[in-house]
This record gives sequence, C-alpha cells and structure tokens, in this order.
Amino acid sequence: MQGVEATAHVAAHELAAMRRALALAERGRGSTSPNPIVGCVVLDAAGRVVGEGFHLRAGGPHAEVVALAAAGPAARGGTLVVTLEPCRHVGRTGPCVAEIRRAGIRRVVYAVADPTAAGGGGAELAAAGLDVVGGVLAAEAAAANRAWLHRVATGRPFVTWKYAATLDGRVAAADGSSRWITSDEARRDVHLLRAQSDAIVIGTGTALADDPALTVRVDDAAPDLTQPLRVVVGRRDLPPGARLRDDTAPTVQLRKHDPAAVLARLADRGVLSVLLEGGPTLAAAFLRARLVDRIVAYVAPILLGSGPPLVADLGIATLAAGQRWRIDEVTRIGPDLRLTLAPVSADATAAAAPGATVTPAAVGVA
Repeated sequence: MQGVEATAHVAAHELAAMRRALALAERGRGSTSPNPIVGCVVLDAAGRVVGEGFHLRAGGPHAEVVALAAAGPAARGGTLVVTLEPCRHVGRTGPCVAEIRRAGIRRVVYAVADPTAAGGGGAELAAAGLDVVGGVLAAEAAAANRAWLHRVATGRPFVTWKYAATLDGRVAAADGSSRWITSDEARRDVHLLRAQSDAIVIGTGTALADDPALTVRVDDAAPDLTQPLRVVVGRRDLPPGARLRDDTAPTVQLRKHDPAAVLARLADRGVLSVLLEGGPTLAAAFLRARLVDRIVAYVAPILLGSGPPLVADLGIATLAAGQRWRIDEVTRIGPDLRLTLAPVSADATAAAAPGATVTPAAVGVA
C-alpha cells in the first residue's frame, strides 16, 4: 500500500517516528553522495524509541544498521521505521534486509520505494513473514531525496540555477559592480544552498571577473560536510593565484560548452546535485538545453535601469514561446525575497494558451 492509504495504516507513534527519521536523514546531507540521504528509527515492542541512525557517507553503514546497533536486543519484536525501502543487495555493505531479520524486527514501515536494482527489500521482508507498510510520508521523503531520485530516473545530476538580481533583473551595475546586490542574510542562505550541493558550476568569465572561492562558509555547517566540487566550464585558463586553485575544495575545469556533456562528466564523478552559479551566458546555455530543474532566485529591492541582465539570449522570439516556470515558494530573507521555481511541463504550457482556464498554483509565504 502506498501514499495516503499507507499513512492511514500506521499508528500515531509510527508516523512520529517517520518524521523523526526524515529529520535524521538531513544530518547526512552534503556527505552521502552518490548515495541517498536516509534516516531510521527503531521502536521496541511497546512502541518506544530504542534506536536511531542515519546514513553518513557512501561506503559506510546504512541508516538501518546504525539504528539497529543502537537498539540492540530491544529491537526484537519491534518496528523499524525508515525513509527509504531497505536494500536487499550486497554492495560495499551487506543487505539491510538480512540485518533486519537477524535483529528480530516484526514490522517495517518505509517511506519511498527504492527504484534501483537494490529495490524489492519490502517484498522480500513481507515474504519472510514481516508486516511491511510502504509509502508513509512518501512525498516528504521523495522531496528530500529529489536529486538522487532524479539521477536514478534520468542518469544526470539535478540542476539548480541560483542567481541574485535587482528588481529589474540586473546582476550588476553598468560599471560592473555587483557586490553586494543582496543582503548578508541572503548570502548566508546561499551558503546553506551550497552545502546541499555536490558541485558548483560557473563559467570562465565569472571565474576571471570575480575570482570566487565557491566554498561553503557558515558557522553552523555540519562537521562532516564535504565541500562541493568546484567546476569551471570554458577554455580560458585560470591565473596561477586564483582562489579556485587553492586547496580548500577540489576544482575541475571542463573545457567544453555543451551543458549535456558537462553533466555527463559530473555524473561519472558521482555528482547528484549541481548548483549553477555562472553568469548570463552559462545560464542561457543550460536553459536553452532545458537542463535546469529548479530556479532559486534572490531578488533585492534595488532598481538600476542598466547593466548586464540575469540571463543572455534564449533564442525566444515570442511571448507564447517563453519558458514557463511555476512559483513553488516565496520567502522573505532580510530585505530580499527568495523565489523557488520549478519548470512547467510542456502539457501545462499548452494548457495555458489563450482560451484555456488555468488554476494558479498555491504559493507558500514564510
């Protein structure tokens, strides 16, 4: 059983345990790629929490193994609640289904089915006589593992285009000055966004003009955070003293301009999520190739009237041909706004043509 129906078949304490497992999974964000983030809670036979765990790093123990080890003998006859269907294959670690059976677990509640070759653990456990319920808080768990699920489905990393601009869509003034368009609060939020990404991609134009460090710099970053891979796209060489040449984070230069080829190379390196921080030209290349999966826009209450626009020519001549995006979230950060947008499908775009009736999507404001 899945989704709403599945949630109806779990007790309140199991639902609370799943929410806790989702929170635990977030502790691994930024260090688990190319694996998903996973959290797990073990309840004893009376429904009390006796063990917790999360997946920290690829090659390390899975969340279920950590939680079962913490629970010890108290797990026997109890319930295991986990954000991803337990695996049943032997990789760098053993199959979690074997550990679950060995621990004497009676019931398993999971959120998202594993779509890889390791999937099917739920069915295997059910066949062994365990009570298994899947699809509990599946939407929340799928959103948390959006990049991993996207990579499994498409074979390429999930791409977020991040930009900071004025109200009139300028990323710098006419004299080239751009520091700082947005506030300290917005820039700190960008660092948190970087911490959730496996790679940050810019073009050589941005690298040469701004000499960025492209590192995560926040006081409360997770101690196990892995600095994102810094990726420079383009053929021009970086100067010897460029900050991207230091040892604070790994850097790779890809001397190509095809966005699909760039993503293929990054996929080969195990990258699940890409933060596109380049200038107007690189952004336009990814947008024209339809390889942007999300936009996170920081908009400052400033008007310039001139200066470079946030994106270069997209080859669009008419309003009807414009790329359509859905606003999923609007959040005020200091004096600025952060907008999170998702692409509108081709079918939805066609439905928005003159004469059609479209119901606006809800926008959450925090």
